Amino acid sequence: MTLSRVGVLGGGRMGAGIAHAFLMAGASVVVVDINPDPALERITRDVEKSIERGATGAAADYLSRLSCVTSASAFEGCELVVEAIPENFDMKVSAFKDIAEAAPHAVIASNTSSLSISDLAVTTPHPENVIGLHFFNPVPASKLVEIVVAETTAPALVDKARGWVSDLGKTPIVVKDSPGFASSRLGVVIALEAIRMVEEGVASAEDIDNAMVLGYKFPVGPLALTDIVGLDVRLGISEYLASTLGERFEPPALMREMVARGELGRKSGKGFYEYSD
Repeated sequence: MTLSRVGVLGGGRMGAGIAHAFLMAGASVVVVDINPDPALERITRDVEKSIERGATGAAADYLSRLSCVTSASAFEGCELVVEAIPENFDMKVSAFKDIAEAAPHAVIASNTSSLSISDLAVTTPHPENVIGLHFFNPVPASKLVEIVVAETTAPALVDKARGWVSDLGKTPIVVKDSPGFASSRLGVVIALEAIRMVEEGVASAEDIDNAMVLGYKFPVGPLALTDIVGLDVRLGISEYLASTLGERFEPPALMREMVARGELGRKSGKGFYEYSD
């Protein structure tokens, strides 16, 4: 690993997955979260699963390079800090300020799946050191990382980011900072149309997903994937894309109704499918 010390802000599903990826690649990782214990549990579980699946070494050796704390001051000395908090622009601006104060020379990367990296970058003292690193859920299994280049991003940083992603055993794609980037823009529009089809009674969720998995070789159907991502997350993304790209991204009424009922997908136990775990 070409990075020795990496910070991750946010210890939820995505943050824990990102931390796990850098740990397994050989970096020391500090995770900052208001409630660090669940993050530690998630990462410990993922590291142990990686060992069971054939990763070399002992889990204790990897975990010895991990710390989960509450204060952003722990980012001091990090070469890279990845922000992985909820999709709220104002929250991210505040987070970037905390990171910049703690680690003024670090590269700051956002895991946002839709918000403007350029707009975030200009709120920092060094916008040339800001880039998007959009990981995919679940991070340990996903082979893709989307590198999002802001208007201010230093060209040399793009090359470094490619190397970091390759060090993680993942494939980088580089995209211009644009609403939804490449992956979210395409993924969301497919998911929204699938939801409209359920809403209109065209077919069941299972049959729509099977059409895409069996007919188009999708690894998982668009509705099952929406359950994994979270309907609330996809609602927020689609609202943002509708405001920037137009009404074709307007969320279907069914999506709003499901979120209002708390049917958020896998994390709530029910979405387009029901989950017992």
